[in-house]
Amino acid sequence: MPGVTASSVQQARQALGRRLREIRKDVGLTARELARRAHWHESKCSRLENGRILPSDADIRTYTALCDAQNQTADLIATARGIEGAYIQWRRMERAGLRRVQQSVAPLFERTRRFRVYQSWVIPGLLQSPAYTRAVLSTVARLRDVPDDIDDAMAVRMDRQRILYSGDHRFAMLIEEWVLRTVIGDNDTMAGALGHLISVASLPSVSLGVIPLGTPRGAGWPVESFTMYDDAQVNVELVSAHLTVTQPSEIAEYAKAFSELSTIAVYGAQARSIITAAIDSIG
Repeated sequence: MPGVTASSVQQARQALGRRLREIRKDVGLTARELARRAHWHESKCSRLENGRILPSDADIRTYTALCDAQNQTADLIATARGIEGAYIQWRRMERAGLRRVQQSVAPLFERTRRFRVYQSWVIPGLLQSPAYTRAVLSTVARLRDVPDDIDDAMAVRMDRQRILYSGDHRFAMLIEEWVLRTVIGDNDTMAGALGHLISVASLPSVSLGVIPLGTPRGAGWPVESFTMYDDAQVNVELVSAHLTVTQPSEIAEYAKAFSELSTIAVYGAQARSIITAAIDSIG
């Protein structure tokens, strides 16, 4: 099961460095000689090739030109830019307000046809009731000390839910049962959210699986919450940051994780029964 954190970004930097080293060695250049020809400090090649620093676009153009590998320039630049944007601190994203964060993902949601969502923290955003969303956003604003534009952010989040009812989008949602037992907001908010969950789970476009408490974990070990957008991108929710995964090999790991988690979830009447029991437990 993938445990992607900031270390994955470092691993990606190291993998890029190894590609650069292979390009250099293919033409028989030493790191010192390449640095001399590029007019760099002699340690720069080592730092680039060991992933200690991320190459700029200009660095890559110089590197590939000196190694007669200009046919790889565009791909290497795209890889480096992807690494640079992969790990974004929440505070950096949210400093302009929560509304801006919600708006930023609109194009991604519109173009995605197959959503796969695993949530071990909260009810998935597309399935949240308005009151539950307000409680979640209020908690985020308080914990991260961001501008208080909750009403505007809520409006964007609620408008986004229209994709549940339009187009050819499909949504496979998996949640842990303890998400249903964790009170967000107050009891009334939580009861309403669970009732809303039962309602939207009946939509033709939505498949909702619940992983029951006490399920043996031979497969499907709990992992960080994540959303898969087709097979093009995975967004991972960490405590301090938002991670975007675009490397095909890592996306494949998340697809495997989702598949394994799916096998231990229950659906349909069994899932509704678990949600109803959670409502009854609120009291």
